Amino acid sequence: MQEFTDPALAKLFEGIQGFQQRFYRQEPDKMRGLVEYGQHPEVLLIACSDSRVDPALLTGAAPGELFVVRNVANLVPPYSLEGKYDGARSAIEYAVRDLKVKHIVVLGHAHCGGIKAFLSGFAGQPLPRDFIGGWVSIAMDACCNYVMKPLSGGEDSGGEEVRELDIGSLREHQHLVERAAIRGSLANLATYPWLKERIDAGELSLWGWWFDLETGDLWATDAANTTFLPVLD
Repeated sequence: MQEFTDPALAKLFEGIQGFQQRFYRQEPDKMRGLVEYGQHPEVLLIACSDSRVDPALLTGAAPGELFVVRNVANLVPPYSLEGKYDGARSAIEYAVRDLKVKHIVVLGHAHCGGIKAFLSGFAGQPLPRDFIGGWVSIAMDACCNYVMKPLSGGEDSGGEEVRELDIGSLREHQHLVERAAIRGSLANLATYPWLKERIDAGELSLWGWWFDLETGDLWATDAANTTFLPVLD
């Protein structure tokens, strides 16, 4: 049997053993059903790759309950047929057109490194990386639309007044950009024609969630609103 001497890998192996005990030995019928009948998740959850915000751990979801897409800063690119190697778009298409999920949740979080990288590039100080800068630039339109100019009603996603903000203020209020990026991803999802058809038919709902790493609180909005509201006491 393969042995892992590195403590980090050994801990992961112990976790797999625990998973086997919990699901394959205690709930064998459930796991057998997932093999024989396939997966039928009702929720597509688009989350950040950040190790501190794991969708299954955060939600307590069991195998087969979530179809998960993770990337830097939980971003959704707008619909386009020009991309060749496009993991995010292909996963969204599979979830919507084949798995027929009923809900899509874009899950962002506080202290997001991807949004921090975006703000560095926005300030003219891009990180010396090959791919990150281009990817996080997806958040540019959302930042301009939802943060850099006032919203109708004069409130931001957390109930605070929105003003024209310079880059220094954006860095001090990174949570505004994180929430704006979530709303931008919700808007981009609506550019996928087959996804929009299911929304219009009442078969699919879109949600934006923002998780506060400092407090454990969750804030949520739907695609029709601009305000994030707390959902946990």
